[in-house]
Amino acid sequence: MLIKFFTDKTVTEAAAALEAAVQANHFGVMQIHNLKETMNKKGVEFNNECLIFEVCQPQQAKKVLEQSMSVSTALPCRISLYQEEGRTVLATLKPSLLLAMFNVPQLEDVARDVETTLTKIMQEATSQ
Repeated sequence: MLIKFFTDKTVTEAAAALEAAVQANHFGVMQIHNLKETMNKKGVEFNNECLIFEVCQPQQAKKVLEQSMSVSTALPCRISLYQEEGRTVLATLKPSLLLAMFNVPQLEDVARDVETTLTKIMQEATSQ
């Protein structure tokens, strides 16, 4: 269900590499959520670094939404960066599995294309 990559980079270093890889692969970063910062502002003590990148490729999103607006509940794609056992992890849900839940078979190719690109982006971010 998850695509995961590991790196010895810090979360901050991996985040910078991820931003560059997203842009290099013609996706855009829509938002970055800093869970530690947000939770602490809400009075919830949370000490783990966790950044959630919302990324999108507008042409692919348009194809999906033209087939089924209900898929908007699964958009945009998210890539999480967090620490696990002393290493930084980049993880995302497989778009092919997410879209399969909507039972729109004509979107399988789009889901595979997006999944391939997200995998490439994460691979580039962890290897740079």
